[in-house]
Amino acid sequence: MPIQIALQVNGETRSCSSQTPLPDLLQELGFNPRLVAVEYNGEILHRQFWQQTQVQPGDRLEVVTIVGGG
Repeated sequence: MPIQIALQVNGETRSCSSQTPLPDLLQELGFNPRLVAVEYNGEILHRQFWQQTQVQPGDRLEVVTIVGGG
């Protein structure tokens, strides 16, 4: 059974299940995974790695919404 862990999202402490894949976490937090970029522990995390990335206690995520326009 997954345990609850704490992590930082955009500077705020949040909690989620320990085995939550990144796209599921983004949706739980109210982000549209198709419209965001993610920095994971200080590194830009390319989208092809999102599904296999499971957040760990103490991880730091910066989630930036991509805005189109010109």
